[in-house]
Amino acid sequence: MKIGIIGSGIVAQTLAAGFLAHGHQVMLGTREPAKLADFVARHPGIQVNGVAQAAAFAELAVLAVKGTAALAAARAAAAGLAGKTVIDTTNPIADAPPVDGVLSYFTGPNDSLLEQLQREFKAVRFVKAFSSVGAACMIDPKLTGGPPTMFIAGDDADARAAVTKLLAEVGWGVEDLGKAVAARAIEPLAILWCVPGFLRNDWVHAFKVLR
Repeated sequence: MKIGIIGSGIVAQTLAAGFLAHGHQVMLGTREPAKLADFVARHPGIQVNGVAQAAAFAELAVLAVKGTAALAAARAAAAGLAGKTVIDTTNPIADAPPVDGVLSYFTGPNDSLLEQLQREFKAVRFVKAFSSVGAACMIDPKLTGGPPTMFIAGDDADARAAVTKLLAEVGWGVEDLGKAVAARAIEPLAILWCVPGFLRNDWVHAFKVLR
C-alpha cells in the first residue's frame, strides 16, 4: 500500500520507518524536506516531498503533526486527501508546560481535535489512532503484558476497518470505539499516558483492555 505521512517529527519518522519495514511504500510530506536528509539516508526507500504531493501519493494517509498545527496541515493537504482514509495521530496539546505531569488541552470535554478535523474536511475519512502511546511503542511493541490495545474512532466504518488491519499488522490489538465523537474519550488518554513519563521518565508503556 502507498502510505503518505503528513509531518516530519519523531512520530512521522517512526511510522514511516515501521510501515516501510512492513512492506509498504512510504512518502513523507513536509515543508522542509532538507531536515529529513539524514533520516532518509538511514532508511532508503522512504520518499520525501511536499505536503500536497504526499497526500496525492497516498492510498492511505497519516496526519502526524503537533495538535496546534493539525488543521493547517490538513488544509495544505486537503485536495489530495478527499475520499481517503486518514489516520489522525494528533492530540490537542496546548502550548503550556505540564503541571505536576499533567498536560493542558486546547479542547473542552465536549469536543475533540478529530471532530474539528472531520467537521472542516467532510470528504476525508479520518480515524483517530496512534494517539495514546509514544513513538517508542508505536510499531511492533514488545511489552511484558503482551500486545497492547489501540483505541480508534471515526465516522466511517470501512475506514476504521482499514486502520484496524494496518494496526494488527504492526502489532496492536484494536478497540474500535465507533464514531468520531468517541475521540473525546480517546484523546485525553495521552494526558494519562504522559504522566509517568513526566514524573518518573517512564515512557515505554501502553494501555491494554482486559476482559
